[in-house]
Amino acid sequence: MQYKKLIPCFGCKDGMAVMSDSSRNAVTEDILALSQYYSDNGADEILIRDLSDSDDGHEQTIGIIKTIARKVDVPLIVGGRVKRLEDVKKYLYAGARAVFLNVSDEDNLDMIKEASDRFGSEKIYAYLPEAGYISRIEEYAQLGASVMILDTSDITREFLMQLDELAAESANVNGADASGADTVSDTHPEHTASPITCFVICSGEEEETARWLCHPLIGGAILNLPSDSPRDCMARKQALKARQIPVDTFESAIPWSSFKLNSDGLIPVIVQDYKTDQVLMMAYMNEEAYEATLHSGRMTYFSRSRQSLWLKGETSGHFQYVKSLSLDCDNDTILAKVRQVGAACHTGSRSCFFQPLARKEYADTNPLKVFEDVFHVILDRKENPKEGSYTNYLFDKGIDKILEKSRGGGHRDYHRGQEPGPGGNQIRNLRLPVPCDGPDGREGCDLGGDYRRTGQPVAKQIQIVQIVQTAASSQQVDINILC
Repeated sequence: MQYKKLIPCFGCKDGMAVMSDSSRNAVTEDILALSQYYSDNGADEILIRDLSDSDDGHEQTIGIIKTIARKVDVPLIVGGRVKRLEDVKKYLYAGARAVFLNVSDEDNLDMIKEASDRFGSEKIYAYLPEAGYISRIEEYAQLGASVMILDTSDITREFLMQLDELAAESANVNGADASGADTVSDTHPEHTASPITCFVICSGEEEETARWLCHPLIGGAILNLPSDSPRDCMARKQALKARQIPVDTFESAIPWSSFKLNSDGLIPVIVQDYKTDQVLMMAYMNEEAYEATLHSGRMTYFSRSRQSLWLKGETSGHFQYVKSLSLDCDNDTILAKVRQVGAACHTGSRSCFFQPLARKEYADTNPLKVFEDVFHVILDRKENPKEGSYTNYLFDKGIDKILEKSRGGGHRDYHRGQEPGPGGNQIRNLRLPVPCDGPDGREGCDLGGDYRRTGQPVAKQIQIVQIVQTAASSQQVDINILC
């Protein structure tokens, strides 16, 4: 099933999010907090308009986009200040999944072709600022734009008729019958597959959003929400879902009736951090709490002491945003992976499990843990350069040197400053994400491996640091020596 997307949008200027209130007055907000909120609360993607009016402001926005891309889990669509192909590249390197170009500037038509050839059509969108441009949608698609962003502020009957004609032509191409979607105002048209995807900019009002998303050509609604309007995209999705519009929400693959409950009618829930797998806490759910969790995307439990529902974080602000829910083999315990805000424990501890009971010393050889530790050291080297660091040497030399290293241009062996001896610690290259500016753009993105000069990322990983693997035992090595 193709889900219809909800994509909140806002501007970025001087390092702040720029929105309008219901009276159309400009309002600025913390852009990182706003982006994280949307990511946590059901947004499928986020669109950011670069409103900078100088080169310095543009570079500041690029830096902000890098930070947002590293923090949030949803894709970014970015555009607004594209004057040359280099600007498209900068947005993509900063972490944008796609860049939109305004078709009212005829120079951008050549750039759509050039950018789609270089970076891939899936990364290039066309922004149509007026209804008159809809007649050229097929031209923009042939140039390489994969998605059309339609501004609906000047909607006319002619615009709607053109949109319907495109949908009908598309349905004919796909052998589908679009007779149920002959006007945009139909409430239950056939959701037919289309080679042309359009996102429509709208106010976010439920009736208007639903009307647009019912159209077979519209794959998503870009929500130009007033700053003083409700922002919870998950709640908006539930309202759309009730209208039979396919949106991406949490749905249980196994019915509650199949769960094995304890004598109180509850099921225990183990909660883990979705990135580190750290066990955070344990609580209980009844059926109402389970359904509330699925509906809101925020962990909700049943408090045995208060005998009532308990939305985690409702008073403290330490919400737990659902990433996945799994049931164990006996159907009697749920494992929840979440993004934890702040501390999970009422004591202020990140995890409720912090009191040692018994322990035997052992070497943590979990490769994912080593991977994570090395990555954080690399991040630290970038933010706090260290004299003599080989990682800093590579950062200073730039992407070409890093890519040369990734292709095997010489490997250095370290073990506390010594060459490895027979049967001792061996140095091996490990391909891992590295915090640098590259074609997928995220700091900490998967980059390059075999990065061709066309700009197409192929292997999308870089070898930048050597990890010590032990031939015969699990000796610990100071990772800081390696970097």
